[in-house]
Amino acid sequence: MVYTNMWNDAFNMPKDFFLGGFLGVFTIGIIILAIVFLIALYVYHSLVWYQIGKKQKYKYPWLAWIPFANISMILEMGSFNWAWIFLILIPVIGWIAVFVLAITSMWRIFEKENYPGWFSISLVIPKVGGILYLIVIGFVAWGKGMKSEKKNYKKRK
Repeated sequence: MVYTNMWNDAFNMPKDFFLGGFLGVFTIGIIILAIVFLIALYVYHSLVWYQIGKKQKYKYPWLAWIPFANISMILEMGSFNWAWIFLILIPVIGWIAVFVLAITSMWRIFEKENYPGWFSISLVIPKVGGILYLIVIGFVAWGKGMKSEKKNYKKRK
């Protein structure tokens, strides 16, 4: 009877090993893909805000690459004091306050670049807001703006 269990275990071992190995490799693969995706997202976000900082002639556009400093850069470019970033240290209420200040700052930044300020609200839209936000900041960074050229009408005599 002891040998029977040993033989059953021996025949089940390759199946268990393959299943366990496959799931482990699959899980590791998903984790690696997620990390690569997050790094690419961070690089894109930093590059875009770096470019916007350069377009606005901000003194330190390289702050876009530093976490939390990039938020203070956005606040400064939107005519707020950089020190408002310390509201992040207050759980929930501070986070909401910084989020509202950042949206207001982006509204002002977008208008300076001749884009509608309401584009900044794209971040608030559920499910697709993050993707819309990434598209909008890309347009602001590398686009020419949505200038509404005022036509000079000749005065009628």
